[in-house]
Amino acid sequence: MTLMECPHWMCAVLGLAAMACSAGARDAQTAAQDWAAERQRMVDQQLRARDIRSQRVLEAMAAVPRHVFIPEPNRAEAYYDSPVPIGYGQTISQPYIVAFMTQALEIAPDDRVLEIGTGSGYQAAVLGTLAKEVYSIEIIAPLAERARETLSTLGYRNIDVRTGNGYLGWPEHAPYDRIVVTAAPDEVPDALVQQLKVGGLMAVPVGTVMQELRILRRTDRGTETLSTLPVRFVPMTNKPKDPSK
Repeated sequence: MTLMECPHWMCAVLGLAAMACSAGARDAQTAAQDWAAERQRMVDQQLRARDIRSQRVLEAMAAVPRHVFIPEPNRAEAYYDSPVPIGYGQTISQPYIVAFMTQALEIAPDDRVLEIGTGSGYQAAVLGTLAKEVYSIEIIAPLAERARETLSTLGYRNIDVRTGNGYLGWPEHAPYDRIVVTAAPDEVPDALVQQLKVGGLMAVPVGTVMQELRILRRTDRGTETLSTLPVRFVPMTNKPKDPSK
């Protein structure tokens, strides 16, 4: 039966279905435009208006859909100037902090980057937009799995996520040009220093009650601190015990 031959009631139903599909497509397009507009406002008002000057970082932050990395109940907060809960007592960092840490590391297109604390996968996505390879470790298995699925769905093929203890790093792919730590240890883990190239940079929040974000460079003699910033990150967990104690 062709459309011209169908009963009047069926034609009406088909017409209503077509209108519903058209409205749904318009709603989806509007939603996408709204998210893009919010993301651009975030870049302009929270990053560019402060001290984020790297064009590559600004472009990466404008490109990565932050809302996709946040569970639905808190998704409306995706582009707020604040951290957002992602479950399991963890948060996705404030956009400015993500951009600040990323800019401080001066990531080059050929760099290999290690991230400690995958969380939602958002920071990994920003890093993956800028670097050649990203290796990310998350100690909470459900978060690692969710981040892996999100990154895969978005088409990131240069990011490898695994469940593991961040204090131990990921020695199989060392040395790294850059290391990003997104949870706070009470001191810089020596294993991470050893996996960083000489001349490489690390961004790591350090402390317990009071924390500071340290930007470190590895040297032949250890590390040197380039800059600090007061911050508040979730604690880094599962520190290995000192065998001498």
